[in-house]
Amino acid sequence: MKKNFLKQWALTAIVCTAISAGNVYAQHHEFANYKRYAKENAALPEPSKKDKRVVFMGNSITEGWVRTHPDFFKENGYIGRGISGQTSYQFLLRFREDVINLHPKLVVINAGTNDIAENTGKYVEDYTMGNIASMAEMAKANKIKVILTSVLPTDQFRWNSKIKDAPEKIKSLNERIKAYAKENKIPYVDYYEAMLASDGKAMNPDYTRPNDGVHPTAKGYDVMEALIKPAIEKAL
Repeated sequence: MKKNFLKQWALTAIVCTAISAGNVYAQHHEFANYKRYAKENAALPEPSKKDKRVVFMGNSITEGWVRTHPDFFKENGYIGRGISGQTSYQFLLRFREDVINLHPKLVVINAGTNDIAENTGKYVEDYTMGNIASMAEMAKANKIKVILTSVLPTDQFRWNSKIKDAPEKIKSLNERIKAYAKENKIPYVDYYEAMLASDGKAMNPDYTRPNDGVHPTAKGYDVMEALIKPAIEKAL
């Protein structure tokens, strides 16, 4: 009888410890990372009626763009809201804080790279496409214009070597994004074709760092800027 009591007590203690540890983890690891741009968002003034504010929503490719070419953003009045490693699931959660509440005229959405890399779980194309569509619909409901962009090419994710079919998944998702954009009369900017290597799978080595293959260099961002800026100007 005493043994059974001790076993039950020990089991209860383990469960309580696990729940407690889980709660502590949840408190310190917030999935959407709302805090990343909280101060910058709070410091932004309300845009005037003439202000043509543009927000770039994305992952490390967007975050690195701001860091590599800060003048492109400053001179054009663009706002970067990229967070390294994030997937479309996390974009969707923080879309109100980092886009809608900033009252831009237009949002540029670049999503999908980290979904395919399975940064937050198994990749399901329908779910990723649904997240992208939901962001576009949220923007439209708040009278914010949208530009959708392609996933950049890569033949592998060095942080997740288990993904062997990245080029095929990227191409398929890009086709879905392009079709959705056309159906809903949303401008679509194709970085993919402009940055594709001759093998039809990887990113052109002129546009990415050696042993990277996912993130553009300054030269790669030059290519992207030449495509996105005219599209923004036309949309506005």
